[in-house]
This record gives sequence, structure tokens and C-alpha cells, in this order.
Amino acid sequence: MLDLLDALLDGAPETRLRLLTGDEARALMVLLGVLEDEASSEEVRRAAADMRFRIGSRLA
Repeated sequence: MLDLLDALLDGAPETRLRLLTGDEARALMVLLGVLEDEASSEEVRRAAADMRFRIGSRLA
């Protein structure tokens, strides 16, 4: 799942990155936060934190 989100964030031009509404993006950030807190793998925690940061910066 993180690979798919990563491809969407990196591969889509900024104007086309309207696949999620602002509310959906914030909800996704909450879910990624839970994943970051609960994942047993350091790699997954790091990827979730990176994805949250990238989505958050696009929401700002």
C-alpha cells in the first residue's frame, strides 16, 4: 500500500494529485500515524512517517 501511495505522490503532477479530498487526506494521515505507532518493522514505521510528512506538506 505504501508503494502505491508513494507512486501516486511522486508520479502525478501537482494539479492531478487531487485523487483525495482534504478530509480524505487527513483521515489517511491519521491511519498512517497509527501504522507508524503500531508497526513492528522499523522500515514500515519510517515509510509511514515519510508518507505523513509528504501528505501534510501538500495539504499546507
